[in-house]
Amino acid sequence: MTVPSVTTTLKKYKGKWGHPEVKHLLKRTLFGAKKEDIDYFASKSLRHTIQQLLNQEEPVPAPPVNNYNDDKYTDEDVQPGLTWTTAAQYSGMNGFRRRNSFKAWWLGCMLNQQRTLREKMVLFWHNHFATEAMVIENPTMVYKHNVLLRQYALGNFKTMVRAVTIDAAMLKYLNGNANTKKAPDENYGRELQELFTVGKGPGSHYTESDVKAAACILTGFRIDNKSLPGIHGTFDAGRHDESDKQFSEFYNNQVIKGRKGKEGEMELDELLDLIFQQPEVARFVCRKLYRYFVYHQIDEGTEKTIIEPLANIFRQSNYEIKPVLEILFTSRHFYDVGNRGSIIKSPIDFTVGLCREYSVPFPAEDSYVEQYSFWLNIQQTASQMQQNIGDPPNVAGWPAYYQEPMYDKSWISSDTLPKRTAFTDRMMTNGFARNGKKILIDPLLYTKQLSAPGDPNKLIDELAALLYAVELPAEEKQYMKTGILLQGLPGMASDHYWTDAWQKLHDKPDDAANTKNVTSKLKNLLKYMMSLPQYQLM
Repeated sequence: MTVPSVTTTLKKYKGKWGHPEVKHLLKRTLFGAKKEDIDYFASKSLRHTIQQLLNQEEPVPAPPVNNYNDDKYTDEDVQPGLTWTTAAQYSGMNGFRRRNSFKAWWLGCMLNQQRTLREKMVLFWHNHFATEAMVIENPTMVYKHNVLLRQYALGNFKTMVRAVTIDAAMLKYLNGNANTKKAPDENYGRELQELFTVGKGPGSHYTESDVKAAACILTGFRIDNKSLPGIHGTFDAGRHDESDKQFSEFYNNQVIKGRKGKEGEMELDELLDLIFQQPEVARFVCRKLYRYFVYHQIDEGTEKTIIEPLANIFRQSNYEIKPVLEILFTSRHFYDVGNRGSIIKSPIDFTVGLCREYSVPFPAEDSYVEQYSFWLNIQQTASQMQQNIGDPPNVAGWPAYYQEPMYDKSWISSDTLPKRTAFTDRMMTNGFARNGKKILIDPLLYTKQLSAPGDPNKLIDELAALLYAVELPAEEKQYMKTGILLQGLPGMASDHYWTDAWQKLHDKPDDAANTKNVTSKLKNLLKYMMSLPQYQLM
C-alpha cells in the first residue's frame, strides 16, 4: 500500500468540501464524528465550520453533583443531586467519591459536547499542564482547575500560564505551596520552563541557574484554604525571596529586580515576560498542537513550512490560541489525504467517540445516579486502556503525546487492544446495566438513518464511510457482505435476500423472527467492522 504524499503548506485549502473532509476535521476536533454533525457541517462552508468550532461563547456546564450516597456512606454536607463543589469541607471518605464524581462529570461533558472544539482543547491542556487528582486530593481544587482549563481553552496562552501558576491545584501538585525564601522548591520553576513554555526542543537552552532563579521568584505563592469552596492561590509577602534574580545567556542575562511586600507578586509577570520573549515558546506549543491534531512526525520540511509559520502567527497574535488553530484547520496541509486516518485514537477518543457516533442514549438528569454511574463506566473503561482522565501518569502527561518514536502507537499493545475489542463487543451486545437501565448501541436505529440500508453494497459502503477515516479494501467489503450479512441465507450470493429481509422490517414489524435475524446480522457486521485495525484510526 503506497502512502499518499503530504503537501507541506499552510496555504488556504480550496479543494472539495464534502463528507470525507468534514469527517476528517470532526474526528480530530470533536470526540467522534456523528452522522448528523457531518451532514450539518457539509452544508456549511469551511470558513463557517471553523468559526463555529472555535466559538468561545459556549456556557460553562453545570458542576458535578452528589451521586455517591449509598448504604455504606452518606455525605452529610451535600444533599443528593446537589453540587459538592460549594461544600465547606471534605474528608478522605467523601474525597474519593467526589473525585470519582468529578471524573464521571467530565466524561459527561465530553459525551454531551456542543459542536465546538472546547472539550477537545480541555483535554489537550490537561495533558499539557498535567496534574494528578490523587496527588492533589482535594476534589474542589481538582474541579476548579478543570474550570480554569475550560475558561482559557481557546483564549490567551500567556494569561493561562499565569492563571495555572497560581492555581491552588497546581500549587499543591508541584509543591508551589511549600516554596519559601527559606526553602526554595524548584519543582514548578523547572516544569514551567521544561514542560509548559520553552520545552526541551532544539532551541531551548535554559540552565539550572534559570530554574533556581524562577523558583526564587515564585516564592510566596501559597494556597489560601480558610474556606473550602473559596480555596485559591494567594501571595504571602513574608515568604517571598526579595533578592535580585539573575538569568542566563538564554534569557539575555537579564536580571529581575527583587521587590518587597505585596509588590513581590509582580516579579511573576516579569518572569513570564522574560520567558515569552523566547521564540521557542511558540514553537514548542505549536509542535504539541500539531501532534495532537495532525500527525506525530515533524520532519525538517514540516518544521520549516508548518511549525515556524504557525509559531510566528502565535507570537504576532500575542499568544492567542484561536488564530493558530484557524490557520491550521483551514490549511491545505491539514486536509491532505496523507494526513487522514494517520492518528491512532486515544482511549478517550475511542470510547467517547463510539458513544457519540452511535448516539448511545444515557439517562437524563432526573436519573443522575444512573447517569453518573454510566459516565463513570466509560471513564473507567478508558482508564483500563491507559488513559485515566484527571490522573495522567505524571507531570509530563501521557507518553503517546510526546514519547519518541512511538507517540500514539503506544496506545495499542497486547494489553490494550483486546480491551478495545471487548468494549466494542460489549456495547453491541449487553452494554452496561444499572437499576433497570442500560446503555448500549441500537444497531437498527443506527442503520435506519442511512440512505439505502436495504442495499447490502450501499449499506456497507456507507457504514465504512462513517466508521473509518481510511478506505476499506474491496475484498474486505465483499467478505462483510457474503460472510456476514448474507451468511446463512438461501442463495447467499444474492443481494435481494438482505433487501427482502430489510423490507420485511418495514412491512411486517411484528415478524419477531425476521427482526431478530436482521438485528443479529447487523450486530455481527458492526462488531466485525469495529474489530478491524482501520477502526483504531482517526
